[in-house]
Amino acid sequence: MKNSFTYKATDKIAGFDCRPGIYTLNGASAMLHAVNFNIHSMGAKSCSVVLFRRGETDPFAIIPIPDSYRIGDTWAIMIYGLDIYEIEYCYRFSGEFAPEKGLLFNEHTNILDPYARAVTGQSVWGKKSTISDCYHGRICTDKFDWGNFSKKEVPFSDLVIYELHVRGFTKMLSSGVVNPGTFNGVVEKIPYLRELGVNALELMPIFEFDELFEDREYKGSKLMNYWGYNTTCFFAPNTSYASNVEYNHEGDELKELIRTCNENGIMVFLDVVFNHTSEGNEDGTIFSFKGLDNNVYYMLTPDGKYVNYSGCGNTLNCNHPIVQRFIIDCLRYWVIEYRVDGFRFDLASILGRSEDGAPMENPPLLKMIAYDPILSGCKLIAEAWDAGGLYQVGSFPSWNRWAEWNGRFRDDLRCFLKGDNNMAWAAVQRITGSADLYPPDLRGENASVNFLTCHDGFTMYDLYCYNSKHNERNGWNNTDGDNSNTSWNCGVEGETTNEEINGLRRRMIKNAFTALLCSRGAVMFYAGDEFCNTQFGNNNAYCQDNEISWLDWSRLKKFREIHDYVRDLIAYRMKHNIIRHKTKQSRLGFPDISIHNSIAWNDTFKPDDHVIGVMFAGRDENDNEDAVFISFNAYWESCPVELPNLPAGYEWQIDFYTNYKYGDDKAENMINRSGNRLILAPRSAVVASIRRL
Repeated sequence: MKNSFTYKATDKIAGFDCRPGIYTLNGASAMLHAVNFNIHSMGAKSCSVVLFRRGETDPFAIIPIPDSYRIGDTWAIMIYGLDIYEIEYCYRFSGEFAPEKGLLFNEHTNILDPYARAVTGQSVWGKKSTISDCYHGRICTDKFDWGNFSKKEVPFSDLVIYELHVRGFTKMLSSGVVNPGTFNGVVEKIPYLRELGVNALELMPIFEFDELFEDREYKGSKLMNYWGYNTTCFFAPNTSYASNVEYNHEGDELKELIRTCNENGIMVFLDVVFNHTSEGNEDGTIFSFKGLDNNVYYMLTPDGKYVNYSGCGNTLNCNHPIVQRFIIDCLRYWVIEYRVDGFRFDLASILGRSEDGAPMENPPLLKMIAYDPILSGCKLIAEAWDAGGLYQVGSFPSWNRWAEWNGRFRDDLRCFLKGDNNMAWAAVQRITGSADLYPPDLRGENASVNFLTCHDGFTMYDLYCYNSKHNERNGWNNTDGDNSNTSWNCGVEGETTNEEINGLRRRMIKNAFTALLCSRGAVMFYAGDEFCNTQFGNNNAYCQDNEISWLDWSRLKKFREIHDYVRDLIAYRMKHNIIRHKTKQSRLGFPDISIHNSIAWNDTFKPDDHVIGVMFAGRDENDNEDAVFISFNAYWESCPVELPNLPAGYEWQIDFYTNYKYGDDKAENMINRSGNRLILAPRSAVVASIRRL
């Protein structure tokens, strides 16, 4: 039975019965009659457990841990007679305070346990706690019943990932949920997600973070750290994402979300931020790693300043052995306790930097994660760059385990679709699986996560409404955010009543989704893109907890055409497995993948070519012949396209045409066709498949 060991107290310390604790049990753990506290520090001279009554600022007990309870750099103590439902805790350490050496010990500073499984703080979103001047840990009990939970595995090539912000997904009244802005709010939308066809959620940061970190007022609006890329505690779910105060059962609502997703065939990935923390630089606060072992957990300059490869003030020293172990412990915890299916690693190139900041050829941390036996079933997705200029798309260390956000897919397809020259060959490379970046004999077919939009940048709608970013409401005079969006406003900046331009924008969005959903590799898009959600031209909405970032579900009715197109195209992708991965060889004489320009089987491109064709061919799971042909005309005039000739007994049927009128029965009726020759309208795409006569 869990925690059934019986230990007897051996000492009386500060009025409490105590004994040496369990040195391999990290954090604070409820035992049969006691609480086991375990913490380690390489530089501290002494350590005390600080206890608070629930919701109080001043401690009711400070319990120094005797030196005899210390083994190596680890202190472990069992304290008896504690009511875990009524206490909170932290630590205090004594040691040298010498910032120039990277040492910040102070025996009066309360230090949050990095392994705390629940944290006091902003339990109510956007409201600073009035009862505590520091973060306290809580002692959790695990009573969640997973039932007959059995993980649903989705092959990498089948993934259609839906990236969402837990709060923003359902915060607007138009979402129609009972629990807006919470884990339970997402649960209420699972029928919608299932009907759409996505099979994986990628949750933006849900580790405990301080949304009021560097909050400010700008022209009457309150700006805060809405996205959550400023972790406070890596083992605790964000309290303000729960619809009810859970206290000692922290995480039950997140577990319910994961279990319900699993029951509906949807995997759950977490966006994790191991590159920096919310303690900031030398001007930031000291509440956790800084006061525990500042010169171990952070990359520092020789004079004790913070190296900033993250762009957020500090950089975790990921390849120090202590930090490596911490990160592995954390990932294992979320897999074991929360049944998480995978992780997306923010600015993952930092995880491959040595302690002096240099990129490593075989980073030990990345290799440890790849080969860890607990993590072996998890999807590992890297954002393969960092703010220090290290860009590793196509070269991120993988061990055939790590996949990458394919930034080249985003950039090349955006350029091609808006009509840039010299992009035709790059476009077909991306659609056919980016073999130039991920050679199949070295990386297989499980390396590329294809995307055109994500939380960082324009939404799909804004991509074709704005030439330039409009981040004025962020308060930085529009200097923040990426200046290189490779977007096109279709002739007017922002909203317009011009129906010709609006029609072109809808067609461009459908073209983009066609390229995305008919490409080899896993697929990802940002929540709301399927019904043209807008951020009003803001491409860096990290601080906008309002209508800029929240999904406006009323647009689902307004842009039902786009939603239905995306839904149908996802179903089509799942129906034709030749799109997703290589299958059994076609008996019709077609290769697995073939590339075409406007003329069938001609795979050469001139600088000003804007018409491409890609054909996938093979046999389905029932051994039936299958072939899908996708063609794009990114030119501003109509262009002819030639479909490959088929053997006797087969013909091409038109399944999707982005220029056809919504509501018409068949795309076939809307395209100019003469036999195998099609005339594609300006800036349009077509998808065709074979059928027996």
